[in-house]
Amino acid sequence: MLQYSPTPPQKGSQLQRSGFTLSTAIEAFLYPCIIVLCLLAVAGYYDEEIGPRYVILCTLSFAVTFPGEASFHEKPRRVLRKLLFSWLLFICIMVAFGLATTYIQHFPEYVLLAWFAATPIMYTIAYTALRFVLPRVISSPGNLRTAVIAGVNDIGICLAQQFQNDPYLGTHVIGFFDDRSSDTFPTGIPAPIKGRLLDLSEYVKQNHVEAIYLALPMAAQPYILSLLDSLKDTTASIYFVPDIFITDLIQGRFDTVGNMPVVAVCETPFTGFNGLVKRTSDVVLSFLILLLLFPFLLLLAIGVKLSSPGPVIFKQRRYGLDGKEILVYKFRSMTVCDDGEVVMQATKDDARTTRFGAFIRRTSLDELPQFVNVLQGRMSIVGPRPHAVAHNETYRKAIKGYMIRHKVKPGITGWAQVNGYRGETETIDKMEKRIEYDLEYLRNWSVSLDFWIIIKTALIVVRDRNAY
Repeated sequence: MLQYSPTPPQKGSQLQRSGFTLSTAIEAFLYPCIIVLCLLAVAGYYDEEIGPRYVILCTLSFAVTFPGEASFHEKPRRVLRKLLFSWLLFICIMVAFGLATTYIQHFPEYVLLAWFAATPIMYTIAYTALRFVLPRVISSPGNLRTAVIAGVNDIGICLAQQFQNDPYLGTHVIGFFDDRSSDTFPTGIPAPIKGRLLDLSEYVKQNHVEAIYLALPMAAQPYILSLLDSLKDTTASIYFVPDIFITDLIQGRFDTVGNMPVVAVCETPFTGFNGLVKRTSDVVLSFLILLLLFPFLLLLAIGVKLSSPGPVIFKQRRYGLDGKEILVYKFRSMTVCDDGEVVMQATKDDARTTRFGAFIRRTSLDELPQFVNVLQGRMSIVGPRPHAVAHNETYRKAIKGYMIRHKVKPGITGWAQVNGYRGETETIDKMEKRIEYDLEYLRNWSVSLDFWIIIKTALIVVRDRNAY
């Protein structure tokens, strides 16, 4: 996806892309095609007759998995992680469907097991090979699309750098056009200046330029309209890159209000179907966890009660979705229950912490009552950790963009916590890093990312040195 920012591009500063290029076509078809081909290959290896039953299974598998989620623009590790979770989810769906309809009885067990094992291996091989071959195919002289950019400014330079650094975009910027003196241009221009804006139309016609990007400020709207009129005599595709992209977009995308186009600059990832998926997974997992751990929760409650006088459950006001106050539950781990205008963060060797409290804090067992908060709809299993109201009021004034993390429900665990930012945040720098990870989660949310965070939480929580 194209990212627009005057600073080095952020992973999430992007709009949902609608273009259909060679790389996007391969991204869409690779995963479902590998699944189908592996099924046919395994069936052929075991001398199975490729009859109607396999045709139906192939068609169903393709329909369920198209389009594929893999992106050549993402890090390979992230893509392979998404593959693992999507494939496991696919297996669960297909097995459940097969058992419910008894259709699974039409296939030998060894064929299905071989198919389940072979597909991720073959996908990994195909994906790795394409990451090596595809950039060379796209960047060959006959396949590159030529483009020019109108506007020598931060937006235009960043756009040119995107084309330069991402071979999958298949575009070569051959020059810039601008009316200003070269003395006012920023440094590090990645392509030569070809002339003034008045020269743009003639240059495009004579040099068979295929795409024009207008990286001009929206304040110059009358001039832009005049420039568009002069470009109507060309066959080049024309794109407008408005300077709203100077900001860091959260779930940025195109939308419409009636027939009027609008651009989402800051939005929650949990709109529409995504919200239903998130809430369903929260309710199902929380209910199962509370059901399985109920006897253990009773033992923890008894331990808290015996450790020191006071209530078993500590309730504290936190900011929830859209910055609204919620009550968050924890097993009490201290001899005090601060929830006023000033709340002291827990510190290492905190004198207020009981011996049993230190144990449940270190192992994060004190957080288990928050699964009740999830069932209530106040929290999610995965999301930015909620902070005390007093801390929110402090940090929202000190850290730019702090309140954006409240576009989603707070979580029991989060992307910041599994990346080492758990526990006391005694400096602004530490809190800024935590917020940075929280916003990255908002930009890049997916079901597979949620499950990956849950797994990482389970793996690190016992040995987490930041917990006390």
